[in-house]
This record gives sequence, C-alpha cells and structure tokens, in this order.
Amino acid sequence: MDALPSLQSLVSLMLAPAFTALGSPISWLELVAFVLAIWMVVCNMRVQVLAWPLALSSSLLYFLLFWSGKLYGEASLQLLFAALSLWGWWQWLRGRTADGQALRVRTLGPRGRWAALLVTLAAWPLLGLFLQHRTDSPLPYWDALPTVASITGQWLLGRKYQENWPVWVLVNLVSIALFALKGYWLTVVLYAVFVPMSVAGWRAWQRQLGAPVPA
Repeated sequence: MDALPSLQSLVSLMLAPAFTALGSPISWLELVAFVLAIWMVVCNMRVQVLAWPLALSSSLLYFLLFWSGKLYGEASLQLLFAALSLWGWWQWLRGRTADGQALRVRTLGPRGRWAALLVTLAAWPLLGLFLQHRTDSPLPYWDALPTVASITGQWLLGRKYQENWPVWVLVNLVSIALFALKGYWLTVVLYAVFVPMSVAGWRAWQRQLGAPVPA
C-alpha cells in the first residue's frame, strides 16, 4: 500500500529543478534522460548492443517527463520505445535475415523505402486527429509527426537497416521545434546534438556497407 505514495514521491523528486536554462527549469529527470540518450546514440553509431538497455532506461524517463507536460503522443511513444527496445535488443542478439543469416548493417532498397515513407505519411494525420479530439494535447499534429516517424525509425534500427539514420534526422529536426515550444530546453539541446550524430551514424553505417560515403 505504501509503494504507490513512495513512487509518487520519487517522481516528484525527479521532476524537481536541477537548474534553470533560458528561464525554464531543467529537472533531474530530464538531465539523467539526456545523458542516457546521448550514450545510447553513440552505441547505436558503433552498432553496440548496449544501446538497447540504455534506450529502455531513457525511454521510461522521458515518458514521465512528457506525460507531465501533456505531450501524450510523445509520452506514449516512449512506452512503445521501451517495448521496441526489448524487441531491438533481442533482434541484435538473435535476429536473422530472410536467408537465415545473423543481422548485419544493410539497406532497405527502393521499394522498402517507399513503403516505409507511405505508411509513415498515412499514420501522421490519423494520429494527429486522435490527439486533437481525444486528448488535451496543445500541439496534436506537431506531436504526431515525430511520433509516427520515430516508430518507423525504431523498426529500421532494430532490423539494422541503414535508412534509420535519415529518418532520425527528420525526427530530431521536428522535435527541436516541438520541445522548444514546451520549454524543455535541455531536451532541445539533446535533439540538436542528435542531428549531427544521426548524420555521423548514417556515414558510419554506410562505411560498414562498403559504399561511398556522401559528401
């Protein structure tokens, strides 16, 4: 019976300000999630399986942060990320390609790219409508776009498709604007850092493919 009040007290403590940036408080929760997320992307760039437990931890922390800020699409996405982190962890340890080989860095191909793009574009307005009419999200369509694109990116990452990186570039750029509007300035910095890191990850995975690296 005492567990729930204790958990609520812990969450309240984590949401307490660690410092202030640009007039907005930065909570301990956001600070720890920031550090874990940076570490996670570095591991993804190096194709290190440690990325997945880090993703699981940071996703759960960001769920608490976004839910407290009424970004329900982003908050729900973090729970999905947590589940996909377990799936991705398993994929990188035990996953196989269609020909039975261990997963390796590879490309999706033109047909797969179009399919991923069309599914993402179709899901975006549907989620936006849901958030607009079923929640009190102040930014339903801004919230919906990075949400659906992130699901695409996470699936591509889990299956080691190199195309996950340009998807993350898009997600990160949109998220910068979204979190700036909500005053999550440390998270804005995080996603701004994610943009060049995603480009670097794209180049690193392309080198693993043995293909020419784009200028």
